[in-house]
Amino acid sequence: MTGDNSDTARYQRGVQAYASQFHIEPDQVPAWFASAVGDRFAAEAIQSAANAWTDDELSLRDRSLIVIAALIAQGDLEAQLRMHTRWALDHGATPAELETLSTLLAIYTGFARASHGLMIIRDELSKLDAG
Repeated sequence: MTGDNSDTARYQRGVQAYASQFHIEPDQVPAWFASAVGDRFAAEAIQSAANAWTDDELSLRDRSLIVIAALIAQGDLEAQLRMHTRWALDHGATPAELETLSTLLAIYTGFARASHGLMIIRDELSKLDAG
């Protein structure tokens, strides 16, 4: 576990994690999140992210791949899948790994769900390449 586990320190670790994910300044995270999901949900999500993304057991790359797999498996989470695709690249995952992951998931989640996830990932990658 990383550092101080006080509520304030944990909240700040969560803010840092989401600032990295959203590509915004840390002081903008609470307002960004609150505007998307409300104050209460935002505060809970920030607190949860602190330990979910900051312990030393898994690399950030591995965590990103796991989250992408979960999002594809759940289906109908396009905005989250797009955001986590960008974050996975930031954490060192490659486009080829994202495609391979989606292909593997077809066996376990069904071809329709996995192919839809892959189409979203490919679209997001093309937007990043064009930007």
